[in-house]
Amino acid sequence: QVQLVESGGGLVQAGGSLRLSCVVSGSTFDNDAIGWRRQAPGKQRELVADITSGGIRNYADSVKDRFTISKDNARNTIYLQMNSLEAEDTAVYYCRLRRGSSVYYGQGTQVTVSS
Repeated sequence: QVQLVESGGGLVQAGGSLRLSCVVSGSTFDNDAIGWRRQAPGKQRELVADITSGGIRNYADSVKDRFTISKDNARNTIYLQMNSLEAEDTAVYYCRLRRGSSVYYGQGTQVTVSS
């Protein structure tokens, strides 16, 4: 059973930084794609950053050069370092794991950036 638990969200001023964490159980990351999505009020859930099963990192254009995704296999944890935060980054951030055709999400963590 795959479970994902996010933490690290909060309120931050524009220009500030946050680091999100996601502890994953039921996966060793070997054959799974992992990453982050976000959903702002009234908008669809969107890609933030992914690490494919082949280890390739993908970022949304809006976060390139500001956000960094990483993983710690020993801790079964993925991270999202977010720098130079903007008001437009305000959203609920979800950890996501894809295994074949199955997709799993965590419960989400709120990130609010005040301008």
